[in-house]
Amino acid sequence: MRNKSELADIVIGFIGTMMMFLGLNIFNAYVLMSISFHLRMIAAFVTYWVVAIVPIIIMIARKEKLSQYGFSKSNIVKQVITGVLLGLVFSIIFTLIPHLAGFGDFVNSSKTYQQLWQFAYEFVYCVLAVSLTEEFIFRGFLYYKIEKISNTATAVIVSSIMFGLAHIFSGNIFQVFGTSVLGLLFCLCRNKIKNVSTLSLVVLHGVYDALIVVVAYLFR
Repeated sequence: MRNKSELADIVIGFIGTMMMFLGLNIFNAYVLMSISFHLRMIAAFVTYWVVAIVPIIIMIARKEKLSQYGFSKSNIVKQVITGVLLGLVFSIIFTLIPHLAGFGDFVNSSKTYQQLWQFAYEFVYCVLAVSLTEEFIFRGFLYYKIEKISNTATAVIVSSIMFGLAHIFSGNIFQVFGTSVLGLLFCLCRNKIKNVSTLSLVVLHGVYDALIVVVAYLFR
């Protein structure tokens, strides 16, 4: 009975997340750029947090805690520092080296920043909106639920595939595959490296994403 309940949470949570991602892409395409600049900056944060609304509702209904999703209050400084260092490593491997090898176009985003404040905003947005939301959902909520009804290996693989599929609305099949691989590596980092928690993955993910535009700027 418990397994059925957890499976229902996984299905509802994932479908809800996918619907929210679809809505987010529609909002960004048809609404976001039409509002004032300052409101746009705020809306970008709020609308991304909304993506996690279904898993959050389930978490509250089940009376689950963030600690069950891999967040920890101990050694927070070490968790953050480890996340930053891993973010730099991921950036070197998956962004800098491709640029040096002449494949920068395959790892760039569509953002072309020029001003320092834009890069600063990108770091804050990537960490506190994009990565916080996605890590809570995929390496937190979904990973925890899948592991409860199966095992760690299944949780790693299935949550990573779900992570990739969630990017289908904003990318293509190659991005889905690449994002799934990143999700797999994020899971391995948390399971195999000391002081890596879900919070560490939030920082890792955010730093890695934010540095994409920095590296692209340097190679322009």
